This record gives sequence, C-alpha cells and structure tokens, in this order.
Amino acid sequence: RAKHGPDLYCQVVVGGVVRDRKGVNIPGRSLNLPALSEEDIEDIRLGVELGVDFIAQSFVRQPADVLSLRRLLEELDCDIPIIAKIENREGVDNLAAILKVADGFMVARGDLGVEIPPEEVPIIQKQLIAACNRAGKPVITATQMLDSMMRSPRPTRAEASDVANAIFDGTDAVMLSGETATGSYPLAAVETMARIALHTEQALDRSLALRQPQVNVTDAISHASVQAAEDLSAAAIITPTTSGSTARMVSRYRPQMPIIAFATDARVARRLNLSWGVYPVLGPRVDNTDEMIKAAIASSLDRGLIKNGDLVVLTAVVPVGVPGTTNLIKVHVVGDILARGTGIGKEAVTGRVVIGKTAKEAQEKMVPGGIVVAISTDRDYISVLEQAGGLITEEGGLTSHGAIVALNLGLPVIVGVSGATSLLTDGQLVTLDTPHGIIYRGATNLPG
Repeated sequence: RAKHGPDLYCQVVVGGVVRDRKGVNIPGRSLNLPALSEEDIEDIRLGVELGVDFIAQSFVRQPADVLSLRRLLEELDCDIPIIAKIENREGVDNLAAILKVADGFMVARGDLGVEIPPEEVPIIQKQLIAACNRAGKPVITATQMLDSMMRSPRPTRAEASDVANAIFDGTDAVMLSGETATGSYPLAAVETMARIALHTEQALDRSLALRQPQVNVTDAISHASVQAAEDLSAAAIITPTTSGSTARMVSRYRPQMPIIAFATDARVARRLNLSWGVYPVLGPRVDNTDEMIKAAIASSLDRGLIKNGDLVVLTAVVPVGVPGTTNLIKVHVVGDILARGTGIGKEAVTGRVVIGKTAKEAQEKMVPGGIVVAISTDRDYISVLEQAGGLITEEGGLTSHGAIVALNLGLPVIVGVSGATSLLTDGQLVTLDTPHGIIYRGATNLPG
C-alpha cells in the first residue's frame, strides 16, 4: 500500500501464516540484489569439488548474473555448464541476451507464475523453449508437472496434458520436484512421467523441426545428416564430439532415430544426457578420422545401440579432436567386410553362398536365391545363374563372361574378388553391396 524508506507496507488480501526468512515476491519491481550470495558461493565451491555436471542459477535477471557465476567458475578452474532459471519478468524481457551467455534454460514455472500473471506463463514457456531449440541449447520444463501425485498415485488428466504439451513445444527434459522430494509416490511419479514422454514422442511432428533455418556450416551439415538418415531409414546418427556441440545441433532437428554421441570425456558424455534423443557413449581417444569412425562404431555396438548390418549416418568435426565447425557427413554400413571387387549393377542383395568351382558343383549345391561364387564362368553356368540371387567371381574385368551373363540376366555381380572361393564358405550369409563392390558378412540394411 505504501513505501517509507526501505520498508514496504502491504495489505493482507488472503490470510495465512508467514514464517521468518521466507521469500517475498514483489511483481513488477526489480530488486538490486547481488547475483550470488556468500552462501551461494560456498555451495558452488562444494559443487565444483564434488564434480557436478550442471549448475542451475536461480532468478537470473540479466546476462551479468550469468557472467558473475561464470567468472567464479573460471576462478575455480572449471567449465561447468550454467542453466539459467527464468523466474521473473526481467529475465523474460532479457531472454535473448541471457541465452547468449548461458548454456541452457529452465522454465521455472512456480516463481514465474507468481511474478507474471498465470495466463501469460504458457506463452512464455513456448517462447523460452523455442529460443533454446533455435540455439541448439537444452531446455528443462519444471514445477508442478504432476503436482497431484504428491498426494495421489495417479495424475490428473490436465497434468498429463501439461507434460505432453511441453514435449510438443520442444522441451529437452521435463522435471519433477516436490513430487519426488517430499511426495508420497515418488517412484510412481517418475514412471508416469516417463510413460507420458515416451507415448508423446511417438506422435511428434518432426517435419517442423527440419524446417528450421540453417544459418552456418554446422547447422547445414547437422540438418543434412538428419535428412539423409530419414531418407535412408538409418538405424542411428553417430556424432563423435569433443565438446558435445555436434550432438546438440543434430538434436535440435528431432530425428526419429537415436543420436549416438561418441565422447572421450566422461563429463561431456554425462552432460549430453540432458539433450533430446542423445545417447552418449564413452570411448578411447583417437588420432585420425578412420580410427574415430571405428572407435565410435565399436563403442555403439558394445552398448547395444546398433548391430551389424545397420546403416548409420556419421557427422563430425575434422580434423579429429579439434573443437570447431562440424564439416563431415558419411553414410556407413556396420559390419564385417569380407572382400572387395568390382560391382556391376545398382542393387544390394543378401543370400547364402554357393561355392561352385565348376558348373556341376554349383548345380548340385544350388538353393533358390543363392549367391554363386566361382573362379570364372562359362556357358555351362547359365542355367545355375538363372536361379541365383547374385554372382561373385575371382576373374576380373567388365567384359568377362560372368560380368556379361549377369548383366544380361539382370543379376547383381561382383567380379575380380581375389580368392573368393577360399575366403567364403558354403551356406554363409552375405550381402553384396554391388554399387560399391563390397561383400559384407551377414544381412545388412543397405539402401535399394
């Protein structure tokens, strides 16, 4: 009602109990308080000692608040990411500037709903999430998401819709607070939120994310890798990353398949758990691109995230180990390469090996759709090849008998495979990548 010196005189509209040391919100007023109290600084020092992955900074009003925390972290010789909690009008008004210096946002709807009229909070939530999506930075939606589950084993329908709508908005994470801190059903609350999230993600319109503008090389390569993965029905997008930036930029396009972030730093791997769709894996440090790809594939196989035969898209920074602009995209088939030669045809084919050093031997062993493996062919092989799914010959040359016959029969063929009749065995399942002249062990998911 009035202000006298440093004191505010208020009128009680709705009565209740106010205890000592409780915070008081004054909507529409900016308080000239330091960004970090002495207690905050001590807590941050402890967090650094314990190796926390993120620091969530409360009541961020302007970029200077984040920078004061970052200076403290630099003095402590650490680079812990800062999540700015947007909880007041001043923070909302300065969100673009704050996002430039913060590593992500938390939409802290509890205090935000006190400082700002409730009808504005849903719109501000969408604005904050969209800003983080555009910047490729993680955003957390928090507070009262399943509030009734503090007292009840089931959420209200409105709460289920609230969680789902935050995911439709593009949030990277949804957070429980009182539900798990002091609620009566903490485990049920987590399980319920996980089910809602998984079910909602199946209905996401990912085409909207792919329409975001690409403003630099990293954006363009990340967009292209997601588009290629979608077009080829890839099993995963693998992003070897030093800082986590590559994985986060791919994440903003919300691909259908998992984003596997291959990291050599455990801190980077842990932090990437916050980004949408990212599955971090740890692996050894490598010195060149080929070794990087091998290590990333091996680590992903060990985790069971991909399997032999899968087609994956890789995107990374070259040269290896130097943070910078993402500039590599590669389509790769996971699997053991048994042999190489010269392919004729545009199709990939999978079948069982039929070793036929002579036409008679091939005929006796032949199974429908078998892959005939011969030293060379002559006219006696024609009846066998009419039943075959593909042909491999040790004899090379695009004018060899095997090449010409296979071409006339429309049969995928790889010629010039040295020692093929010794390398391969009867009944072995192989895939012929005819366009590239590669023979893989087992069935592989090759396009076409």
